[in-house]
Parts: sequence; structure tokens; C-alpha cells
Amino acid sequence: MLSYRPTVETLITTVTLSVIFLIWFEITRRELVSEIFVPSPATVWATFLELMNEGYHGHNLMEHNIVSLERVMIGWVVATLISVPLGLAMGLSAKVRAVFDYPIEFYRPLPPLAYYTLLVLWFGIGETSKILLLFLAAMPPIIIGCSQAVRDVSPSVTQAARSLGATPLQVFYKITLPATMPATITSMRISLGFTYTVLVAAEIVAATEGIGWLVWDAAKFLRSDIIFVGIIVMGITGIFLDGILRLIARYMLRWKYG
Repeated sequence: MLSYRPTVETLITTVTLSVIFLIWFEITRRELVSEIFVPSPATVWATFLELMNEGYHGHNLMEHNIVSLERVMIGWVVATLISVPLGLAMGLSAKVRAVFDYPIEFYRPLPPLAYYTLLVLWFGIGETSKILLLFLAAMPPIIIGCSQAVRDVSPSVTQAARSLGATPLQVFYKITLPATMPATITSMRISLGFTYTVLVAAEIVAATEGIGWLVWDAAKFLRSDIIFVGIIVMGITGIFLDGILRLIARYMLRWKYG
């Protein structure tokens, strides 16, 4: 019979979350802060059930979350398919890096809302501009991470392989690509997290559904209980998505994790 013994780290995490919850509970129980600003856990739970059953503006909470997930995943997946090869190419070739490096570095620090106005102007207020915003937000972390990972591969290793007769293609597939895989997956995780943070910005313009829009719309009416539910759902969804990437990483990097 299998038995599960929690690790010290798991116990620490459990205690930390419990302390946070207790602080939240005590603040609301003692009425240290108005319910308008910090709703009680019981109120948030009741609102969660209400949103799941009755919905918000014609859609229940799950439907709002699925709409947002579709937007995030389309933008992030397309960005990943383009950014990984481009980042690797920039790391391998100084000429490719000279073409793309400065344009990427130019728009990377810009606030998403700054160029979202242009996307809305060019592509309208529909889904295209929203997904494009998420796509553009997802690209820089992956490109920079992949490019730097290639340049961090030890030149002595690749030179040794070439001296033994390996072709450039063999060096790439047998040495460079496996060596850059951990950093590539890490940059994909960072990119997915950042893309998810841009979600609210993507959904505040002419949207009528989505978890980000739900939070934004609830703020207009000082519905902090709905805001708390939306933020908690977004946080749990983000943890879930990152967990999937971690599982993929453990599978693809079996040689590293054992």
C-alpha cells in the first residue's frame, strides 16, 4: 500500500497559505477594513457560487475564464512557435540578431496599453487586436531567453564536436538544442505568466466577456467580492498553466531531473 509523506517544503507552503488566509479572516472578522474594500472569505465564497450558478452579464464564471484562456493560449502558442526558432537563430547568427534585436528591445519595455491603442486603431475592437496584444507581449521573453541560451553554450564543446567531424547541423541538434532546452522552457514559463498579466489590458476595450473584463467591470461598481473572485480564479489558473509547463519540462528534460 502506497503512503504519502509530505515534504518539509509542502508543509511550509501549507502553513504559509494558512497564515495568509487567517490574516484575511481576522481582518474582516474584526472589521479592521470596510467590507467594500476587503470582503470576508465567506462573502467571496458566496459570490463565487453565485457567479458559477447565475453568472455575470449572461455568462457564468467558467465561461468567462474559458474565453480568456482561449485568447491567452492562441496568442502565446503562436508567439512560441515564432519566437523559439527566431531566438535560436539570433543566438546562432550575429546578422540575424542585428536585424531583430533593436526592434524587439524597443517595444519590449513599452506598456501594453501604449501600443494597444494602435492595435485597436489598425485592427478594430474585436478579437484580432486582443490576441495580437497578447501575442506581442509573449514574444520578447522567449526570444531573449532562447538567444541568450545559445550564446551561453560553451564554444569549446561545439569546437570539440566539429574537430571530431560533426557537421553544423549535427552540432545544433546534438549539442546546442539540448543545452538550450532548460532555458527555453523557463523563458516560455515567464512568457506565459507575462501574457496572462496583460490579459486585463486586452479585455478592457469593448469586451463583454472574459475573466479580465469581469474584474474590470466589477471595479466600476465597487464589487470587491467579484474582484476577489476574479483575481483568485486568475491566480489559480496561472498556477495550473505553469504546472502543465513544469510537467512538460520534467518529461522533456528527464536527463536533468532523473
